[in-house]
Amino acid sequence: MVSLGYALAAEEHDPRQLVRYARLAEEAGFSFAFVSDHYHPWLDQQGHSPFVWAVLGGIAQATERLRVGTGVTCPIIRLHPAIVAQAAATAAVMLEGRFCLGVGTGENLNEHVTGQRWPRPGVRLQMLAEAVRIMRLLWRGGYVSYEGKFFTVDRARIYTLSAQPPPVFMAAAGPRSAATAGRIADGLVCVSPAGELLQRFRAAGGEGKPTFGELTVCWAESEGEASRTARRWWANAALRGDLLQELPTPAQFEHAVAPLREEDVAQVIVCGPDPDRHLQAIARYVEAGFDHVYVHQVGPVQEGFFEFYRRQVLPYLDRLAQR
Repeated sequence: MVSLGYALAAEEHDPRQLVRYARLAEEAGFSFAFVSDHYHPWLDQQGHSPFVWAVLGGIAQATERLRVGTGVTCPIIRLHPAIVAQAAATAAVMLEGRFCLGVGTGENLNEHVTGQRWPRPGVRLQMLAEAVRIMRLLWRGGYVSYEGKFFTVDRARIYTLSAQPPPVFMAAAGPRSAATAGRIADGLVCVSPAGELLQRFRAAGGEGKPTFGELTVCWAESEGEASRTARRWWANAALRGDLLQELPTPAQFEHAVAPLREEDVAQVIVCGPDPDRHLQAIARYVEAGFDHVYVHQVGPVQEGFFEFYRRQVLPYLDRLAQR
């Protein structure tokens, strides 16, 4: 049966709310959660972007069973991989084996803030592979010095380590990144039910490794209310092409989404209170071969979403494996 998780959208909620929602997700029956790691929200309307490593400390104290990961961290520009390795090691200790590190090549929206040049996609992918190599070396313990193409580490040692290093799950949106994930990561993360990416991942070394797909929904009492909420809070879901990786500020994203209508956004976000539509959307990931799906509920109404999924979605997941 598919494992269902919950997306903690740090762009939409303050850190105290994120900790509370993690606890509610656990109580509702979700088995894992991914929390986004941004410096900026996509849109000013979303209004938040707390430091993810502080949030994870709160989640560790508020939950007991929920597995938690970053969804996803970019360890190549804004944060040096040696710093991410230390932060992830601490989170793994705090969460007592329930932490996983999600990584990706990032977005200019978050990475330009230190004034560094935004590299081409292929270069970012090379940087990520080197960053993962460095983090794994540091998690072995002892002093590490490293001179690479992109990064230098000088006699660094992480003293606070968990019994086992955290698994590294890599986000991929194209065939090249999916193949890289198969080689360097312990699992794959996608934002659509892209079966071809999953196949590329498995062919490159990902066979038998877990696969995660993000599903964006907006539950509300009516489909119309859900569509309005989705357009107001998460219109960026309907953007296509390279904009998501290339635009540097929320203001530019605001300009990019201005022409979008409610119906445009509703085409890419499951809107409304019909449980069959939510189950069908999850089923598309299952049919593509994903074994984990995590659900992002758009907007401020989270408690009603948890109750809806607890009663009308989670009890019926076993049917998806029989489709």
